[in-house]
Amino acid sequence: MRRLWQDARQWLSQLGADIRDSTDAGLLGVARFFGLLYGPIDTSLPIDQALTKSWQRRLPAHTSWRHALGGITHLLFLVLVVTGVMLAVYYRPSAQEAFPSIQHIVSGVTLGWLVRDLHVWSASLLVLAALAHMAQVFFEAGYKPPRETTWLVGVVLLFVVLAFGATGYLLAWDQSAYWTVTEALAALERMPLLGGFLAGLLRADPIVSGATLSRFFAAHVIVLPWLSLAALGFHFAMVRRHGVAPPLEPIDPARQGRQFFPNHLLRASMLGVLVLALAITLAILSPRPVGVAAHPGELPETLISSWIVVDVSRALAFYLGSWGFALFTLLGLALALLPLFDRGPARDLRQRPVAAAIGLTFFLSFLALWIVGRTLRTIPPDASVANPPAAEAAAPAAPATTDTSAPGAPR
Repeated sequence: MRRLWQDARQWLSQLGADIRDSTDAGLLGVARFFGLLYGPIDTSLPIDQALTKSWQRRLPAHTSWRHALGGITHLLFLVLVVTGVMLAVYYRPSAQEAFPSIQHIVSGVTLGWLVRDLHVWSASLLVLAALAHMAQVFFEAGYKPPRETTWLVGVVLLFVVLAFGATGYLLAWDQSAYWTVTEALAALERMPLLGGFLAGLLRADPIVSGATLSRFFAAHVIVLPWLSLAALGFHFAMVRRHGVAPPLEPIDPARQGRQFFPNHLLRASMLGVLVLALAITLAILSPRPVGVAAHPGELPETLISSWIVVDVSRALAFYLGSWGFALFTLLGLALALLPLFDRGPARDLRQRPVAAAIGLTFFLSFLALWIVGRTLRTIPPDASVANPPAAEAAAPAAPATTDTSAPGAPR
């Protein structure tokens, strides 16, 4: 038996050596995309040695917990991808079958309710994490040369995240989702210049209907994933090329930074575990109610919001109307183009008055609108967005369903 064990160990050792020698170290690029590596990959080395060399890359001495916010944002995005694929297996993107398929997911699929609510809560946490990461980069002037492109792509990714949530929100096809999207598209349609064109492009019909659902589903599962994959890859490449932005205050040049592994990776992993625990806890304790099926001819008494940006958009539409969307969009564009007119060496926020005004207005406005929008969660949609009788008659009838909004599992 001892001889057999020794022969097996030798065979396994030789097999492992053959695999290492025949595997291109370039495959470690997959690990870099998932945030498990930071340093460059030496493709001239065997894969195990290239991994060790990359892990030993030292980060700047001022790297701290706040520099893990980008990794947390990426982690939540991956959670959304995984849970979204699991939901797509059972989801049916048609006006007649969308809502019944959601009911089947939350009540007929094992742990389907948990996957759905984890998807919903991760979407809200992703917005908060992305804004926190963006604010950290802004206040530390991380958009200064040579990191202008990194900042611009980061802002594009924020808009992609918002587009993901906006297109995914309708897929529930219940009354709250249907009329929230109807209200938002009505406000968008009244925007100057391109508002009517964009609203018509998204709606694909005189009213929100099965055609709208199909268009939102295609954008959510085909167009936006490819766009985000390209933007994420480019963003990560720029971050690794230029490194972490220098600190606001000078530090001792003799102070050495810590290695990426295990120091920073362990730090980011700890935060990631806490964020995942928070998302799962929220999914269990505060599930999104399924409600009743969408009905194009019947205004609901209340609109239940389950996404932070819905609160923000409802506050904009309720208090500022279509001009609110236009002004907030222009504010976001100004933030994206910030590196073009703030190219001086000053990095202290007090020495950047224009940048400070734009950035603080954006972040504080978003926070204020979120707080105000929470008070509108139970307010019904404005009667002005009600569908005309002719359009209601042409719209597909809502399927006969029962209310499965009671919390708990299964539902």
